[in-house]
Amino acid sequence: MKKPIIFCDFDGTVTDNDNIISLMKQFAPPEWVPIKDRVLNQTITIQDGVSRMFSLIESDKKKEMIHFLKKTAAIREGFQEFLEFAENRSIPFYIVSGGMDFFVEPLLDPYGPIKEIYCNQASFKGEFVEIKWPYPCDKECQNGCGCCKPTIIRSLSREEHFTIVIGDSITDLEAAKQADLVLARDFLSKACEKQGIRYIPFETFFDCRAILEQNLEVV
Repeated sequence: MKKPIIFCDFDGTVTDNDNIISLMKQFAPPEWVPIKDRVLNQTITIQDGVSRMFSLIESDKKKEMIHFLKKTAAIREGFQEFLEFAENRSIPFYIVSGGMDFFVEPLLDPYGPIKEIYCNQASFKGEFVEIKWPYPCDKECQNGCGCCKPTIIRSLSREEHFTIVIGDSITDLEAAKQADLVLARDFLSKACEKQGIRYIPFETFFDCRAILEQNLEVV
């Protein structure tokens, strides 16, 4: 019997909206939009695109950005209950996020238990925000993921694991390709359909719990 292990996105998955997009709309000049479009149509890498978008924002906006997200970011319904479900079933739950430490960690702080949080890092030492990439792609991935979710999954999962990926965006697509079970919404669900990747749609973490309860019975 395989042991389930969960890798969950943050922006647009744990939160109702994509926090990077929210920050860009609020703090970046209009030049961020074509960069975002090129990331989504995969003509530039996620790492390149996210670096360029954040480099448009002045570093002295850090406190303002954190305050903005604390005020506006909403956690998706059922998240805490889902964490408790995973804990009660002894299922490791990892956050694997293309987001930044300066907002991912504070927004997750009231919730748990979470096995570990993997995300990118933002530096505010220069005039503009600079993104650091502590979890780059390994030799099996050449996609310029930034925070490489497939690499993290490979490093943490074993043959005996039943790998579950929960996500919503382009940053979750490569991870979905190597999962045993994909729970998807928004952009990721459309991308999975285009590429023939089997997935189950969700809207809340109550949905995620129901899906797992049904599917883990047959693992």
